[in-house]
Amino acid sequence: MQGHVSQDTPAGVPAALIWDIYRGLELGRLVDKLAPEVLGRVEFLEGDGGVGTIVKLTFPPGSPGRGYMKERFTKIDDENRVKETEVLEGGYKDLGFDVVRIRLEIVEKDLESCMVRSTIEYEGEEKLVDVVSHVNVKPLEMIAEIIGKHLCQNKSTL
Repeated sequence: MQGHVSQDTPAGVPAALIWDIYRGLELGRLVDKLAPEVLGRVEFLEGDGGVGTIVKLTFPPGSPGRGYMKERFTKIDDENRVKETEVLEGGYKDLGFDVVRIRLEIVEKDLESCMVRSTIEYEGEEKLVDVVSHVNVKPLEMIAEIIGKHLCQNKSTL
């Protein structure tokens, strides 16, 4: 069984500006600073923000599952503004999926605005059909809103 969930979140800033945040380690740093209650704490375990980087997200108290997720950056495409990660352990893999990928794409709308397209792809056995409803991109959507708002408020200083 394969599937995905996806959500587009508008951001009132240029695509290039938000991509500078999303492409590497700055996204994790800003999540830690601006919204630890949404995603929790982000630790950089290995790498410099490029392909192969491994991060650990420790979810806020009360989150279901093991309370953390480790992921590896597998693709950073500056031309198309796409970043992909693969979950190594924890997170949705704890539901039994064999493969879980997170894809973040910055889609330019015009010179001053864009959308953050957040997608979670999953693969697993057919018996997992009952847990698919637990897979959602709401935390990624909330992060996109928070980062977009932060960049809008700080445009003059960037």
